[in-house]
Amino acid sequence: MTLFLLFRIGTDHYAIDTAEVAEVLPLTTVKQIPGAPGWVSGLMVRHGQPVPVIDMSALATGTPAAARTSTRTALVHYRRPEADSDAPTRLLGLRLEYATETLRCDAASFVDGGIDPAHARYLGPVRHDARGLVQWVRVSALLPDAVHALLFPESAPA
Repeated sequence: MTLFLLFRIGTDHYAIDTAEVAEVLPLTTVKQIPGAPGWVSGLMVRHGQPVPVIDMSALATGTPAAARTSTRTALVHYRRPEADSDAPTRLLGLRLEYATETLRCDAASFVDGGIDPAHARYLGPVRHDARGLVQWVRVSALLPDAVHALLFPESAPA
C-alpha cells in the first residue's frame, strides 16, 4: 500500500506519493523571482536553504491558489526523470489547495487515463473512488527544461 497526499485544483482531485514529500507546512510567504513564469510563486528559506516554490493551481489553470487555511506548502524531493539515480534530490515547494487529506491505496489501482497530457507531462495515471477521479502527479516531471534551469541552474545540463 502506498500513502498519497491529496490536494485539489478547482474541483478536481490530485495525489502525490508521500515518499516524495519531505514536509508539509502552512502556506508560506515567498520572495518573487523576477522573470519566472507566473506559476512560480517565488523563493522561501527552509533550514537556511533557499527553496523555489511553484503554485500547482496556477501551473494547471493559470489561477493562483487561494490563501485558505487548507492551502499548504509541501516540500518535495525533486529530481529530473532523466537524472542519474545517484544524483541528489533538491527541495521544491508546491503550493497546494485543500492539502489536508491522505489516501492509502495500492499504487496499481491508478490506471492510464488514455489521454496525452502534452505540456502537462507531470499528470500521471488516474484512480476512481468516492471523490471521482484522482490523478497522480509525478514530481520529477513538474518543471519544463527552461524553468528547471532557472530554479536549479547548477544542475541544468550545459
